[in-house]
Amino acid sequence: MLRIDNLTAGYGRIEVLHGISLTLGAGQLVCLLGANGAGKTTTLNCISGVIGATSGSIEFDGQRLNGLAPDRIVARGIVQLPEGRAVFGSMSVRDNLELGTWCRRDRAAALRDLDHGLTLFPILRQRLKQAAGTLSGGEQQMLMLARALAAGPKLLLLDEPSLGLSPVAVENMFGVIVRLRGAGIPILLVEQNARAALDVSDAGYVLQNGEIVAQGSAAELRDNDFVREAYLG
Repeated sequence: MLRIDNLTAGYGRIEVLHGISLTLGAGQLVCLLGANGAGKTTTLNCISGVIGATSGSIEFDGQRLNGLAPDRIVARGIVQLPEGRAVFGSMSVRDNLELGTWCRRDRAAALRDLDHGLTLFPILRQRLKQAAGTLSGGEQQMLMLARALAAGPKLLLLDEPSLGLSPVAVENMFGVIVRLRGAGIPILLVEQNARAALDVSDAGYVLQNGEIVAQGSAAELRDNDFVREAYLG
């Protein structure tokens, strides 16, 4: 479904990605590993149209994404969960969730997807009238993912979904990611916790200084000497 070919991108005169290529098939969960500054978030931002590619191509479901505005990319079903607590803190949990449905024409389907997020994270159902900014860090991360699901994603881009969470919250978050994968939602996962990411992924890529230095199935990457030494300890 997703094909990136020889992608270069950066910020101003600083090139961050130096010709990377990757693919993600229907129903797959693919992880993108690497140290801070390797280019992982830049890759996701290129896919979602937040920054433009300098060269190369990005295709989703056979259609080229290069040059499309972020709202048009969301309308095609590509939804990014950004790193950090990107909630609208003064707005209620319900209003945050409903923002995820803004591009949906089928209101009934949007409400079903919104309710699905509340089923995955039942604590949010108890917090619907509460200001999002008063939620705990883990609850805000749940809200962000539930809001992304309300958009009806055909592809989820997850940027560090376990960042800053307690061990129990991390386990719960990865449990939900596995359930979404089981439901057939393709996922591109950026994650510092390489071991946890490989445990739930079909395949993965390793970025280093803007270049892909290793790739393969999750099992192959777990057995890769470089990956074991650099990321698995």
